[in-house]
Amino acid sequence: MVSLMTQWPEQVDSTTQDDRTVLSALCQRQPTALAILYDRYSHLVYKLALQMLKTEEAAADLTQEVFLAVWQKPERYNPERGTMTVFLSVMTRSRALNRLRSAKSQQNMVERFSRIATFESGDSPVLAQASLMELSDRVRQALQALPEAQRTVLEMAYYEGLSQSDITKRTGIPLGTVKSRSRQGLLKLRELLHDLAE
Repeated sequence: MVSLMTQWPEQVDSTTQDDRTVLSALCQRQPTALAILYDRYSHLVYKLALQMLKTEEAAADLTQEVFLAVWQKPERYNPERGTMTVFLSVMTRSRALNRLRSAKSQQNMVERFSRIATFESGDSPVLAQASLMELSDRVRQALQALPEAQRTVLEMAYYEGLSQSDITKRTGIPLGTVKSRSRQGLLKLRELLHDLAE
C-alpha cells in the first residue's frame, strides 16, 4: 500500500484535489490539506459568521475556531451527508448561535442584577447606591474565589473591556485557552452568585 505522503506532495496544486482527497490528507494530519480547505472555504465561513455576529473581530475568531475544529476532528465530516460547504455552514451557524446565546445569557444576568438592586432600593438614591455597592462587593468576592487564570481573563474582559483576541495578544495565551478559561470562570461565577440570578 502506498503511503499518503507519497500521494500528497508538499507543493500540491490545490485546484486539482477534490474535497474527499483533501479530507483524507487532513485525517493523516497534513497541514497542507488544512491550508487548502481554508483557502477554499474561509471566505464562506467568515461571511456567514459576520452576518450572524455583526463584528469583524467576532467573525474572524469564529472562522479560526471552525477551522481549528476541522483540524482537530476531521472525521466529523461525512461526505455522504452533504458537501463540505454544507458541513462548514452548519458548523459555523451552530457555533455562532451558541455565542449569541451565551452573550444573551450574560446580558440577562447583568440585567437581573440591576433589577434586583433597583427593586431592593425602591426610589431612594441612597438605598440604590448601597445596593449597588453590596452587589459590587458580592461580585468582587466571587471573582476572588475563582482560580487565578480564570479571574485574570474575566477581569481583563470586563474591567478593561478587552476582547478575547486582545487578551490573547496581550498575554500570549492561545485564543482557545482564553475562551475556555472565560467560559469556566463565568460558569463558576453563575454558581457562586446563583441567589442573585434567580
